[in-house]
Amino acid sequence: MSLPGRFSDPRAVTLFGLLAVSTAVWLSLGLRARARRDRAHAPLQRIWHPQESTALTPAEEHAFGQVVSRLSPGRPR
Repeated sequence: MSLPGRFSDPRAVTLFGLLAVSTAVWLSLGLRARARRDRAHAPLQRIWHPQESTALTPAEEHAFGQVVSRLSPGRPR
């Protein structure tokens, strides 16, 4: 199947295809590099954890310790 007019030559279609692909690759690599550069210069955001400001009850601390001991490698306590 050939295209009418100026695009009937397969070399023209190949040229435009290569230009489109190379432009897309160039843009995506540039955007990735910019995002990586911005992330490298941005300070890390501190993640708030509820245990930082909420005191745990003794029962909650015990339950948390039980879960941690099951998840820890080695012999269970």
